[in-house]
Amino acid sequence: MRTLLKAALSIATVIGGSAVASPAVALHHAQRDNTKMEQNLVREVRHQLLLLPYYSVFDNLLFKVDGDRVTLMGQVVRPTLKSDAENVVKGLEGVRQVNNQIEVLPVSPMDDQLRRAVYRAVYGDTVLSKYGWSALPSIHLIVKNGHVALEGAVDSEGDKNLANIRASSVPNVFSVANNLTVAPAEQKEKK
Repeated sequence: MRTLLKAALSIATVIGGSAVASPAVALHHAQRDNTKMEQNLVREVRHQLLLLPYYSVFDNLLFKVDGDRVTLMGQVVRPTLKSDAENVVKGLEGVRQVNNQIEVLPVSPMDDQLRRAVYRAVYGDTVLSKYGWSALPSIHLIVKNGHVALEGAVDSEGDKNLANIRASSVPNVFSVANNLTVAPAEQKEKK
């Protein structure tokens, strides 16, 4: 009787397909689907943030996706960019909640002058100028109360160090935090 019951269960599993599949298989499929949905959401959030009209080299937008929740982080010069980022992400399919932790940098004419001077120093260098060729340059220059943070990605450790030297050479810069990352070789080949 037990053998007959086991045979009936295995036939039902084959006939019923995944509807009667073991819990482990169903969990694996659900995790794979969730991972795929999360990857698509990450791509879509990144795409929408890059399309924001006032997102510039002086802003740094970061985000984290956790299921259907998105956390926005970074620093922006304009308060409207903070709200625009939140609104565009809220409108995406699959987003249930947005936690907007973007910092609005203080208004300061001195910081505005430093932004322009650091931009000229970094992107005016013949080696680093290639990072400014795209619509949104890959080295972001965040200035807050005279302190500069370099954010983004470069091709080599030498470029990272050169950007730091150029930013540090600007008069009235109190400090430079070099948060640039060196892009892995496989990303360089895709360019």
